[in-house]
Amino acid sequence: MAEAVRRRGTDRPDDRRSADQLFDRELDHLPPEARWREWKNRVEATIFAASEPVGRETLARIVGKNCSIDLLIDDIREELRGRPYDLVAVAGGWKHLTRPAYADAIRSAVGGNERAVDLTQSEVLVLMCIGYFQPITRAELSSFFGKEISRDFIGHLRGAGLIASGPRSPTPGAPYTYVTTKEFLLEFGLDTLRDLPDFEALEDAGLLSKEKLLAGDIMPDFSAGR
Repeated sequence: MAEAVRRRGTDRPDDRRSADQLFDRELDHLPPEARWREWKNRVEATIFAASEPVGRETLARIVGKNCSIDLLIDDIREELRGRPYDLVAVAGGWKHLTRPAYADAIRSAVGGNERAVDLTQSEVLVLMCIGYFQPITRAELSSFFGKEISRDFIGHLRGAGLIASGPRSPTPGAPYTYVTTKEFLLEFGLDTLRDLPDFEALEDAGLLSKEKLLAGDIMPDFSAGR
């Protein structure tokens, strides 16, 4: 057994490629219904085992070349109806997530989600603006809210992995801009930035006022980090 483990540990890339080529994706020997079921099982098992969202290209490696990933996902989600978890499109891939209705039960049993980031209202609003208007500089954010947004404040968002440096601004001094990250999508349950709520719709619903944002009427103090 130890020898076998050592051999597996010293597999060369060529060996792994050969093994990959031997992997049966098409499953032509199975009847159509059994083939579809096996593809679904492969996809669900891969997503279940992954710690991060699994993208389309990854899933395409384990199913036939003419298999529709979207239809597989739809079938899996249909089978999960009534279950306490679902298969969710997030951050450019798919991930198993528990349904919000069970959040309190999970929290009571095992505590809070260690992955969740503790964000203040100020940080959520700044992240929202970066999401909508990226790439954007710290000075532009400060101007937008009418209050100074400190380097420590931005540093906390960067430390949480929710934003990153974008391209240099063409303005004098070429300051850094900031953009959101994949972690931002995960934190807010978004597949892509296109899933952000429509800005005008938020205003129409009374959930956001551009005038209040520009006047700084709804923002706490940004000057002291957290």
